[in-house]
Amino acid sequence: MRALVALALLPGSALAETPLSAAEFEARSTGRTMTYARDGAVWGREQYLADRRVIWAFEGEACKYGAWQEPQPGLICFAYDDAPQDPSCWRFFDRSGKLFAQSEAAPEAGMLAVVEETPKGMVCGGLGA
Repeated sequence: MRALVALALLPGSALAETPLSAAEFEARSTGRTMTYARDGAVWGREQYLADRRVIWAFEGEACKYGAWQEPQPGLICFAYDDAPQDPSCWRFFDRSGKLFAQSEAAPEAGMLAVVEETPKGMVCGGLGA
């Protein structure tokens, strides 16, 4: 237990941070397309539209359309049209103006970092196309 408390107090630890609320996340993301990376390798891109709608694509794959909601404070869940019953839930953190995301299902996998942000939309049909 002491180890967990000590970990929570470490600077930069997600356990010590407060995740963004739905309102904060919406203000930060709407109208933008963000590229996410883990350990320097691009993982995927997501375009954030009005009314909490999104377009997502893993690197090199076709786009998926969906929406997000906040079922509990600080937990943002994305449901895509191809699997609406299987949402993907994340906690988002702002670290000195940079956005980071941590999977609720696999927090041990580490954080995704936004490495590029643009007001331009997605190019669908695969990210490599």
